[in-house]
This record gives sequence, structure tokens and C-alpha cells, in this order.
Amino acid sequence: MRENLRMRKKISNARSLRTGSTDAEHRLWRHLRNRLLGGYRFRRQTPLGKFIVDFVCMEARLIVELDGGQHSECIQQDDKRTEYLARGGFRVLRFWNDDVLLRTDLVLSQILLALRQTAPHPNPLPQAGEGA
Repeated sequence: MRENLRMRKKISNARSLRTGSTDAEHRLWRHLRNRLLGGYRFRRQTPLGKFIVDFVCMEARLIVELDGGQHSECIQQDDKRTEYLARGGFRVLRFWNDDVLLRTDLVLSQILLALRQTAPHPNPLPQAGEGA
């Protein structure tokens, strides 16, 4: 019962984070939604374990976190969070909000590179030849 209550609260928190996203989150989401980046599917503000992550591609087990200026004071907490998520089999990429806003193409290329390193493409081309 208590666990069910916690999960409902996390889902409610995730919903409010989605509606109150930062400019950087909004910009990045425009490029990640609807499989726009290399055909990979992302979710935003998703509960994973005891945390809510900014963006996650479940197929590639890749999490993208955006950090504002306040995160320079939370480095130890971010490290613990990253360790926890890594134990769950996820890789975590972190970008500063300014990088997303000022160097969007560079951030997207780094995300795409990480996606291709961690998992095969979710929509591979059919193999040529008989029986394909």
C-alpha cells in the first residue's frame, strides 16, 4: 500500500515537471520526441527507481540529464544518483542547460553517438537477399 502511494506521488511529480519544463528541456524535447533523433524513442520526466529522470531511451538504456546552475552545488548528490542508475543498467549523460540552448547540434550529436554505442538501431534496415 505504501509503495503504491509512493509510486502515485512520483507519477504526479513527473507530470508537474513535464508541465513546468525549463527552456533547455523544452528545446531538447523538440528534438528527441517522436523518434526524431535517429529513430530512438525517448520519454521525458520518467520515474526510474527512486528518481525522476529528465529524458530516457529505454531501448538503449540511456538517460539524458540537464543541469542548471544550481547543480554545481549538488555534485555529490548527482554522483550518487548516477551510480544508482548505473547499477540499474543505465548510462547517464549530463549537459548544462546553456549547452543545450547555445550548442544544441553538438549536444544532439553526442546523444546520438552514445545511443549508437549502447544499442543497435531500433528500426534496422531489412537484410538484402533471399528470405529477408
